[in-house]
Amino acid sequence: MSLLSISDQEFDKFQQLLKQLAGIHLSPAKKPLVVGRLGKRLQLGQHRSFGDYYQHLVSAAGKDELNIAVDLLTTNETYFFREHKHFDFLRDTILPAHRRGTVFRVWSAACSSGEEPYTIAIILADVLGEGAWEIVASDLSGRVLERARTGHYAMERAEKIPKHYLTQYCLKGVGAQEGTFLIDRKLRDRIRFMQINLNNQMPKLGEFDVIFLRNVMIYFDLETKRQVVARLLPMLKPGGYFLVSHSESLNGVSDVLKPVMPSVYRKP
Repeated sequence: MSLLSISDQEFDKFQQLLKQLAGIHLSPAKKPLVVGRLGKRLQLGQHRSFGDYYQHLVSAAGKDELNIAVDLLTTNETYFFREHKHFDFLRDTILPAHRRGTVFRVWSAACSSGEEPYTIAIILADVLGEGAWEIVASDLSGRVLERARTGHYAMERAEKIPKHYLTQYCLKGVGAQEGTFLIDRKLRDRIRFMQINLNNQMPKLGEFDVIFLRNVMIYFDLETKRQVVARLLPMLKPGGYFLVSHSESLNGVSDVLKPVMPSVYRKP
């Protein structure tokens, strides 16, 4: 067997490990993903096989490597203004109804490398300006959170940002930083990035007006979805909005949240 192939038995072990640690179900179709994302780690650690690498991950000496492996297997592609109808709804429907004088709070609960919370911040800054608002952005992956905190991206990542927002809230890199852009510090300072595993007990974060939980539940089985949503519900204010991705639904997951439109729900 070549180094960069994985047997069914080895894949089963990684499948069970990711389910235990992150609540994510890896279907057999994800075998190439496991090989592609972890292959370099095998070579770097000079492991003979995926079985050998797995034994290292679950050993006392493999704790740091385990964090890296989970990061690599759970990080998903994202971009600014992804599924833009949600941000239109935030700007045009949710925010105009917000009672001034209270802090408007949003949780981006699967924020990946930061494009989602920074998009939210752009909308809140545009509508609420210097008013009272804040964002909590969390992810399982410490590696992508480090990147997200910088607010620094390659210029091609700006493709979906409307030009007037790009001019107002982003700084174009010059010199050694040419070809990149930086999210304005006024927005970066409004976001608190935190490492949170949605399959564990939630930290005390207070209540939110809006929770974004997008493009993550597609990796959970039905029971895990129910448990995750049940953990988050107490943190959503009455009347607050819960947003999932356009490819996801809460049918059979929660009967507490009421549908407003596809992928948008509200807590009575």
